[in-house]
Amino acid sequence: MSPDDQRRADEGGASDERETSAARLAQHLGWQVRDPQLFSQALAHRSWCAENPGREPNERLEFLGDAVLGLSVTDYLYRRHPGLPEGELAKTRASVVNSASLAATARELQLGQCLLLGKGESSSGGRDKPSILADAMEAVIGAVYLDAGYEVADRVVMQLFGERLREAARGPGEEDYKTRLQELSAQRFDQLPLYQVSDTGPDHAKVFRAEVYVAGRLAGRGEGRSKKQAEQMAARDAWSCLQADDETAQAGAPGTPGP
Repeated sequence: MSPDDQRRADEGGASDERETSAARLAQHLGWQVRDPQLFSQALAHRSWCAENPGREPNERLEFLGDAVLGLSVTDYLYRRHPGLPEGELAKTRASVVNSASLAATARELQLGQCLLLGKGESSSGGRDKPSILADAMEAVIGAVYLDAGYEVADRVVMQLFGERLREAARGPGEEDYKTRLQELSAQRFDQLPLYQVSDTGPDHAKVFRAEVYVAGRLAGRGEGRSKKQAEQMAARDAWSCLQADDETAQAGAPGTPGP
């Protein structure tokens, strides 16, 4: 087989895997796709469109999906929490409708495996970049809306973000350091935290231990009686360390007043 034939075979295999991942994604969302071209557009990054003239990137669908997501979340909060004042409603919505939350949800769905990316973007880790994942997540929501209507799009949004909304609307309580760390990591490194969790002990008395990695480096550890609690403790450890690094850097910056 010639090098060109091998390249075409590799690309064909990658295309088959991507299409399988996309079909699995639609099935997971409960979305019976009527317009495959629309779904394909939602997954098309501008870097891929630059290599494939005549194909439209997902940016317009992203714009639409942002509005659909905002309406769905706002409607849910307004109807379910009549006692929350406007300021709290806005704060709760912002804790869910943000790039870090969108990217984390996209990662959970393995959306990156479905994306159409240019060769350079793909080889540089674009399938795991929070900005690309967040935009694609909104584009998929926009495509669902156009293809199946608002009712289905609203159901998909609640399926994806309902639990986050319910946690955010509970008000003050245990600090959500996982969300804080997501936002900080996405802003500073354009990457999301990665968690590794193990457990020891009998079923009735398990102890969970979590490690969280930020930008490829171990950033925090934590343990608890549940996986969620261990991840929160690890996130708090990492977030505190990153904040301390910021303060140290600022204190040592030229022109910074000393104590």
